[in-house]
Amino acid sequence: MKKTNIIILILALMFGTVSCDFLTEQSLTEVESKDYITNAKEAESVLLGVYRTLIEDAAYGMNLSFFLNMGTDISQVEGSTTENWRNVPTNAFPTTQSHIQETWQVLYKGVYRANDFLERISVNMDSFTEEDYMNSVIYIAEARCLRAMFYFELVRRWNNIPLMTSTAMSYEHPSTLLQADPRAVYEFIEKDLLYAIEVLPYAADDIYRSDSRYRFSKGSAMGLLAKVYCTWAGWPVQDTDKWQAAADIAGRLIKSGKHDLLPDYEQLWKNTCNGIWDPTESLIEISFYSPTAGSGSSDPCGRIGKWNGVRTTALAGVRGSCAANQYALLTFTTEWKEHPGDLRMNLSVANYKYSNDKVLICKGSSDTEETALANDANPLKKQKEKQTYTPAKWDEQKYVEASNRLINNDKSNINWYFLRYSDVLLLYAEALNEVYGGPTTEAYSAINKVRRRGYGNPDDTSVCDLSGLDYESFREAVRKERAYELAFEGHRRTDLVRWGIYYETIQKTDNELRALWNWSENNTSYNYVVAKYTVKDKSELLPIPQREKDLCKQFKQNPGWE
Repeated sequence: MKKTNIIILILALMFGTVSCDFLTEQSLTEVESKDYITNAKEAESVLLGVYRTLIEDAAYGMNLSFFLNMGTDISQVEGSTTENWRNVPTNAFPTTQSHIQETWQVLYKGVYRANDFLERISVNMDSFTEEDYMNSVIYIAEARCLRAMFYFELVRRWNNIPLMTSTAMSYEHPSTLLQADPRAVYEFIEKDLLYAIEVLPYAADDIYRSDSRYRFSKGSAMGLLAKVYCTWAGWPVQDTDKWQAAADIAGRLIKSGKHDLLPDYEQLWKNTCNGIWDPTESLIEISFYSPTAGSGSSDPCGRIGKWNGVRTTALAGVRGSCAANQYALLTFTTEWKEHPGDLRMNLSVANYKYSNDKVLICKGSSDTEETALANDANPLKKQKEKQTYTPAKWDEQKYVEASNRLINNDKSNINWYFLRYSDVLLLYAEALNEVYGGPTTEAYSAINKVRRRGYGNPDDTSVCDLSGLDYESFREAVRKERAYELAFEGHRRTDLVRWGIYYETIQKTDNELRALWNWSENNTSYNYVVAKYTVKDKSELLPIPQREKDLCKQFKQNPGWE
C-alpha cells in the first residue's frame, strides 16, 4: 500500500477522549508513569501518537497547510464575499472564529502530548536494555522536534503565547498563566532542535529505526532550525544576529551532502500524491493515508488536493469532486509567464478543469477550446476566467494512482510537504545576503541550483542563472524565487509577515489587479476581497482566541484585535 500506517494501538487509551483545550488537557491513563513505558516498543507507539497530531484538520489536514495561508500576492480564496469560512482567508474574521480557536488548540494538544511523552519515557529509561535505551534517545529527539514544530507555528502566527514546558502547567488555574516573551519561545525551540541535531541520524544513515519514513531526522531538524532562525531574524522579533545562525546551520546541512534536489520538479508531486517517501528532497512531510475515508475521526486522511486542487466534477464509482477553493492570482501568473523557460509554471498552476469525462481549459461560456487557448496566452484577454486558475501540484486526476485514490468529495490520501530541501537552499541564499550585505558565491550557488532545476537543468545555464546583483536586487530575487519554487505550499503568507511587508504587498497586489482589469474602486464584481479587510499592524498576526483570552485574565490581545 502506501506508508507507515499511523493508526496507534494505544491512541484510544492514552489520547482518545482528551480535551482540545490546552488549559484542561488531561491524560486519562490510570496506570502510573513508572509502570507505563517500559521499553522502546511502547515508547515508539506513544511517540507515533504525538506524530498523529499533525494530520488533524485543524493542523495540516487543512488549516495549517492551506486554509490559513491564503490571502497573499500569489493566491486567494474563491468568491467575492466573506460568508461562512471565507472570512478567514480574507482577514475578515473575529476573535471568536472557530478555525483560529481550533488551530490554537490542536497545536497546544501537540505540545501537551510531546511533554507527556518526554516525562513518561524519562522515568524508566535507566532500566532499559542498551538497544532500547539508544532507540529511546532517538525517540526523545523526535518528540522534541515535534514540540519545536508546534511551538514554531504558534509563535510565528500568534507571537504572544504561553510557553507550556511541562504537563503540570496544564493543570494550573488559567488566571495564573502568562504569555512568554517571544524570544524565550524561540530559545526553547532552538534548544529542542539543537538537541535533536546532535542525536538524530541523517535519513540516509538511519540504521536504528525499523521504519523511519515521515519521521524526523538530523537533516529535517537542521532544515527546520534554519527556517526558525530566518523567522526569528525577521518581523516582529527582528533579532538580526540570527541571520548568521541561519546561514551556519543551513550551510552545514548543504555541505553534508546528505540531501539534494530531485532532478525532475514534477517528480515531487508524483511522489507526494502517492505516498512515495523520498528523503532526498523531502525533509518534513505530513503523511496521510486511509483506505476508506470513513466519517470517524481516526481516519488519517486530509483535504490536500481537494480545497487546493484542480476543479473536478464527480464521476460515480470513479472519482469524487474537487471544490478548488484556492485560486492563483492573475498578477502572479501573468508575471510568471514572462519567464517561459521556467517549467514550474505549468506544473504549479492549472489553467484547466475536469468536467465530466473531459479536460477543459478554463474559459468563458461562449468560448471555444481554441479561443480559450489563445486567450490563455494573451494577458489582456479573459482576465476574469484566468482568475479561476487553481494550484496544480496536487492534481488528483493527473498524479494519484488508483491504489492511493479515495472516491470522496472532501478527503484524499495526498501528503503535505512542510519543508523541502529547496526551501533550505533559498533560506541559505537569503541569510548570506543579509549577513554580508550582498550575495556571496555560495548564495548564488544555492539560488541558481534551485533555478536550474526549475528550468529543466539546461545545458546553457545563462538562461536561468542570476549574477551581478546588489543586496536589494538579490533580496528581491530570492523573494520572487520563493514564490515560484514554493508556490501554494503554505510559505508565502508567513514569508511576507517575517519580511515585514504583508500589508504593503496586499495593497500593491490590489492596485495591480485593478489596473490589469481596469476596474474601479466601487466595482462589485471585483473579488480580491482580502485587500478590503487587511489592516496594517493587525492582520500580520492571528488574534489570541477569545475563549483563551476570557479564561486567562492576564493575557493581552494582539495589536489591532482588542
